[in-house]
Amino acid sequence: MKYYVYILYLASLNKYYVGSTEDVYSRLEKHLQNQKGFTGKAKDWVLKYTETYSSKSECIKREFQIKKWKSRKMIESLVTK
Repeated sequence: MKYYVYILYLASLNKYYVGSTEDVYSRLEKHLQNQKGFTGKAKDWVLKYTETYSSKSECIKREFQIKKWKSRKMIESLVTK
């Protein structure tokens, strides 16, 4: 099984969201549906970046690494590769 770290972008708020999942496209669909939380505020999230991992623990470790950066500049450097 494969696991993915993904980065979404919301143009209307000029914000990024970092997450991890087993199925990127079904997860994006959930983000676009009515839900509570940060991504539920808007319906125009766009998938900008993914990384693939063979283990869930590696994937989650990478997700938290990116989140710990707290740096828009570093996230944008990933997205524009």
